[in-house]
Amino acid sequence: MCGILVEVDGQRIDAVRGDPEDPFSRGYVCPKAAALADLHHDPDRIRAPLIRDGRTWRGVGWEVALDRAAEGLVRVRRRHGRNAVGVYYGNPVAHNLGLITHLLPFTRALRTRNIYSASSADQLPQMLVALRMFGHFALIPVPDLDRTDFFLVFGANPLASNGSLMSAPDMRRRLADLRTRGGRVVVVDPRRTETAAAAGEHLAIRPGADALLLAARLQVIFEEQRMRLGRLARRVKGLDALADLVRDLPPERVAQRTGVAAPTIRRLALDFAAAERAAGYGRVGLCTQRHGTLAVWLLQALNLVTGRMDAEGGLLLTTPAVDAIDVLSRIGLRGTFGRWRGGARRLPEFTGELPVAALADEIESGGPRSPRAMITVAGNPVLSAPNGARLDRALGNLEHVVAIDPYLNETTRHAHVVLPPAPPLARGHYDLALNVFAVRNVAKYVEPAVPRTPEQRHDWEILGALAGRVLAPRPLRRAVSRAVQALTPERILDPLLRLGPHKLSLARLREAPHGLDLGPLQPDRIAERIATRDGKIDAAPAEFVREAREHLPAEADGETNGRLALIGRRQLRSNNSWLHNSARLLRGDHRCTLLLHPEDAAARQLSTGDMAELRSKAGAVTVPVEVTDSVRAGVVSLPHGWGHGRDGVRLRVASNHAGESANDVTSERFLDTLSGNASFNGIPVTVRRR
Repeated sequence: MCGILVEVDGQRIDAVRGDPEDPFSRGYVCPKAAALADLHHDPDRIRAPLIRDGRTWRGVGWEVALDRAAEGLVRVRRRHGRNAVGVYYGNPVAHNLGLITHLLPFTRALRTRNIYSASSADQLPQMLVALRMFGHFALIPVPDLDRTDFFLVFGANPLASNGSLMSAPDMRRRLADLRTRGGRVVVVDPRRTETAAAAGEHLAIRPGADALLLAARLQVIFEEQRMRLGRLARRVKGLDALADLVRDLPPERVAQRTGVAAPTIRRLALDFAAAERAAGYGRVGLCTQRHGTLAVWLLQALNLVTGRMDAEGGLLLTTPAVDAIDVLSRIGLRGTFGRWRGGARRLPEFTGELPVAALADEIESGGPRSPRAMITVAGNPVLSAPNGARLDRALGNLEHVVAIDPYLNETTRHAHVVLPPAPPLARGHYDLALNVFAVRNVAKYVEPAVPRTPEQRHDWEILGALAGRVLAPRPLRRAVSRAVQALTPERILDPLLRLGPHKLSLARLREAPHGLDLGPLQPDRIAERIATRDGKIDAAPAEFVREAREHLPAEADGETNGRLALIGRRQLRSNNSWLHNSARLLRGDHRCTLLLHPEDAAARQLSTGDMAELRSKAGAVTVPVEVTDSVRAGVVSLPHGWGHGRDGVRLRVASNHAGESANDVTSERFLDTLSGNASFNGIPVTVRRR
């Protein structure tokens, strides 16, 4: 989403800088942008297809590799049925135009129930709440950040992420502008993150207690009769059920469990209700906990009952040049939940996908619906899924694995065939996904910085070639492959732009290489887009209320027994596991450290630099300690995406900064109780000196 200027010399990338003429990012880029050059020139990046023979790899031509990949997939399908081929795709898909346009049709054509993605290790609760409250899984309103006066942040660190489900380059400037106009930023997080340090107020909540804190705030709003629905007043149902649910969860009851004093809860609830323009925003920390769906729902309910939905300075929907929500709706993709369940864990599907936390169980069960082969696309679930060590073992037992990936990493080392795509700067780009969540309406098509070389293939071209070989009858395989190759992402993008609300075209975007500013977000979009059957926003979906009644009272009255709780953390010079082979991003001290509060460190006779064993029911890792008061007492924090010391990984820079995988101590059984989303925060752990 950030505009960049790329200096090239033939196939060489000399420099990547911010584009000052980009109307959205205005010259800002985070450190990750510079790493695009490192990705392009990385000697460890795979440049030709690989086939595994035992423990060794050999390079082959594209036709040989594609034939081998397809033969294995066809063999498994014939022997075990269509569900025997599974697919896992990672979050880089959301940043890749060709994968967005071609991966969904490919996975649907496979007709397998074993589809998994990074969504269920990230934002699944957000999508489930959108589906149940608004009627479409992608109807996720974003903060009108540039006009709000009160920005309430739960479990998010936008100074490191630049927004997540909220595209907002240069968050430091945006938050500074907010304060300059007299606004407030309040952050609720167990750790004093970069965003919390820059905020006016930080509440160091106990991990996993966000739903309770939000329920108590709602209780105050209803008790003090501070509700206001604004323009949505006639389009909301379920308020009585919501008020009844939170009535018995006042601030005084939840204070001990949340770690936030009752007067503070009351004050901030009333301040939020009284603010002229306010927006509540929550992200990964809110989603990835035991009651992530309840927490996301109650935050959206707080926005709703205080009149922040569809209001300037509150939460609004974008008007992107390609209306992805409308496109998905027209092809019947509004979202589904629980139509069927997995064969081994019985976890519910969401929009055709099973939670990735179930993948190891599904593989190991050997049942009639178990995956016996996998296609991985731009994903590394060994490091990103809970209990990655178990999943690592399970992937090693599959009959056939095909990886569309430029690296031999912790997951793709299990592949039998690796099909490497062309590097990012060799493909054109329009951000179909992130424009849906931008804090301003913008549009930009980016031409490739360098041309694709004859021996390279784009991700979508690889998918097309596989589709022809796997899904078409033998006489039609070449014809199907040629047809897919002819349907380029740009040929799909152009009519979508023409049909969109701004009636643009690809030619028009090419005339504006720095991008087009399409104006601020507008009210009334949510009212227009409500997609529930009765046309009303459901403030209290029945299954959410049942789940809350079952769990929240017991949580409120539960003991805070002094155990340590593990949380993750996001780092500015890291992008999950994807940029750990960039030398410029890994300069300086190793960053895979365990943050430990001074009181907890003293009790265990630990100092900064000491090695400690971090143990949970799922496993144990040994990591260096960093003593700091940035985490509250009773909380430890380990960043995600590390753990590059496994055999068979070809990432020389990353291996020198291997670290340990936080997901070797997270559990595939410790999940969001409603959606099955992975729960990475609030895990009970022990720490002892090694």
